[in-house]
Amino acid sequence: MCGIAGYFGNSKLKLENFKQTSEILKHRGPDGEGFFSHKFQDNNVAFIHRRLAIIDLDERSNQPFSYQNTVLVFNGEIYNYIELRRNLEKLGHIFKTKGDTEVLIHALCQWGQGALNKLEGMWAFAWYNKENGTLILSRDRFGEKPLYFWKKKEGFYFSSEVKGLATLAGEWPRVNKHHLLSSLANGYKSLYKKKETFFQEVKELSSGNFLTINSKGSISTKKYWKPQLTENQKISFKDAVSMTREAVIKAVELRIRSDVPIAFCMSGGVDSNTLISVASKILNCDVHGFTIANEDSRYQEQNLVNIAVKELGIKHTQIPLTKKNFLSNMRSIVKAHDAPVATISYYVHWFLMNKIKDNGYKISISGTAADELFSGYYDHHLLYIASISKNKDLLKNSKKNWLKYIAPYVRNQLLQDPDRFLKNPNFRDHIYTGKDFSNYFYNPILEIFHEKEYPVSLLRKRMLNELFYETVPVILNEDDLNAMNNSIENRSPFLDRNLFEKSLQVPTEYLVNNGRAKSVLRESMRGILPDAILESPRKVGFNAPIEDLLDITNSDNREQLLDDSPIFNFIKKSEIEKILNKKKLPNSLSKFLFSFLGAKFFLEEFDR
Repeated sequence: MCGIAGYFGNSKLKLENFKQTSEILKHRGPDGEGFFSHKFQDNNVAFIHRRLAIIDLDERSNQPFSYQNTVLVFNGEIYNYIELRRNLEKLGHIFKTKGDTEVLIHALCQWGQGALNKLEGMWAFAWYNKENGTLILSRDRFGEKPLYFWKKKEGFYFSSEVKGLATLAGEWPRVNKHHLLSSLANGYKSLYKKKETFFQEVKELSSGNFLTINSKGSISTKKYWKPQLTENQKISFKDAVSMTREAVIKAVELRIRSDVPIAFCMSGGVDSNTLISVASKILNCDVHGFTIANEDSRYQEQNLVNIAVKELGIKHTQIPLTKKNFLSNMRSIVKAHDAPVATISYYVHWFLMNKIKDNGYKISISGTAADELFSGYYDHHLLYIASISKNKDLLKNSKKNWLKYIAPYVRNQLLQDPDRFLKNPNFRDHIYTGKDFSNYFYNPILEIFHEKEYPVSLLRKRMLNELFYETVPVILNEDDLNAMNNSIENRSPFLDRNLFEKSLQVPTEYLVNNGRAKSVLRESMRGILPDAILESPRKVGFNAPIEDLLDITNSDNREQLLDDSPIFNFIKKSEIEKILNKKKLPNSLSKFLFSFLGAKFFLEEFDR
């Protein structure tokens, strides 16, 4: 895991910008830095690399890394590097290191763009050919590792973070206020619906793509991976469970490859405990789980955490939430992210990463994307009911189980009707929140929700949209920024190509059973995961109400929230005052107030 930045163009970079960019990305790689520059015809090419040493800690694996007249800077991990190295050795390749960076550059030299299909991992890399002056950038299939770029008159800049672009270019791009206000109005699921960022000229290379710049400066982008979306209707539930169990174990096994200790983000849910249980019970990994302690009954699951810790016999650190320094922390995180914090969950996650770092870890493992592979959100239950409606007996039982096991936990009024999607398969009013807060804006932004069509069931279509365009891209971006701000590499075993493709084969009717989402995943963990967690129907995760983090009755806090700010050119201060005067904030207002704070601090820091 590292930080990368670079330039391709006809200008010569200032040495001071080169050095400053390395320094500003130091948090992503405090263990080493490296530079490369080259001139081909009229073009100047420059690479900057900051290293966080995870595999092969020796300096021999430092970057930029050269092989066969090509140069590579790479952020991420190629988890199947051992298998790839064996294949390359059979083809005559000789290796000087024990790391994945050398394997990656050898694979690229051997197979070119075809190497991308052989990689299992997370990556953002730049690979330059000194012989023909061609630069290739690539990003992993799910977008676990970020890669931003900025096309300017004098050339093409790229970096792991926007601050790297700005420092290398010697100026900040302009704030994209429409994108900022749209995300504030419609919520975090709108962030990746369009190919925009919080800065007008800055773009992000899409996941599963590679970008090529030839010696003449011509840019082309191509998608290298497209999953097969075909359910296997002949597979039995038992075989689906067995297939999933095998794939999960393999995904975790690959992602515990490391030369440094590993920490696990832990809740009381199936997702994180699946990874922890497999690592500890099947793979004999020394597991240390880190949990946020929440006293709010809506988010409290300490009893399940305690059961898992006891039954699995793992090390465990519990971290209480605190109101201390919340506003100053928020401003620091916004500045570190070059963006507002997407949701309250990612303030909590940032706090968790702080404690993992304090305990000496450089890797954290999280359960990201289990919901999008196997189902999990409360609206998934209703989408499931609509998806299996032709099976009358299954439909009857599913409604009965929903009423018994799920309905008591559903707070969103729009999701309290089991026939919601039977009546209207296109209902999506629960996703964008703009109309609920339109009176808070001087010029309301009411964008129409849209989603990509897939030739799959209604539930599968929703899950795929969440995976590639809504929920998971936001999670991955926040996970990366929070972890790397603390010089930690975050790994997500559920985002494994084989596991994902196996999950797509599972028939929709198997996804929910007896009122429990993730039915196949749950059964695949039977005998590995504690039964109390397997049987729990609740969906919690890392979350908290803003009152647990901020005392809105405190006069100093209120003054900071209401002081002069560019945000009040767009948001009515009187409406924020009304929120602050409420004795108890409903969940929707708690979320909006948090998002307002992020937008406020972002404009104050970056609207220059």
